Amino acid sequence: MNYKKIKAPNTTVTHNLMDFSEPTGNIYESVVIMSKRANQITSEIKSDLTTKLKEFGSKNDSLDEEFENNEQIEISRYYERMPKPVLISEQEFLDGKVYFRNPAGDRAKLK
Repeated sequence: MNYKKIKAPNTTVTHNLMDFSEPTGNIYESVVIMSKRANQITSEIKSDLTTKLKEFGSKNDSLDEEFENNEQIEISRYYERMPKPVLISEQEFLDGKVYFRNPAGDRAKLK
């Protein structure tokens, strides 16, 4: 899933807790699902950012030479303005775009 296309808010929004417990039946399970998805999104964003910034890496390790690269600054600002991964995962969860399953819960139903 492309995290850039999700229309998540940039600031925290107050939600009814029961909205989060509807898909799973358990608020704690929903929080775990959203946190795992937020970790996935964080790793995707980090890998994207490092590949883009790798182009600007200097061959010199000189601390005396410091220069300003406007493209690098714009890329960094873009990622700073993005919604936080927790807010993106929350929006995906509420929209029903997150696939999840609970193998322990499936085994409990079989007994």
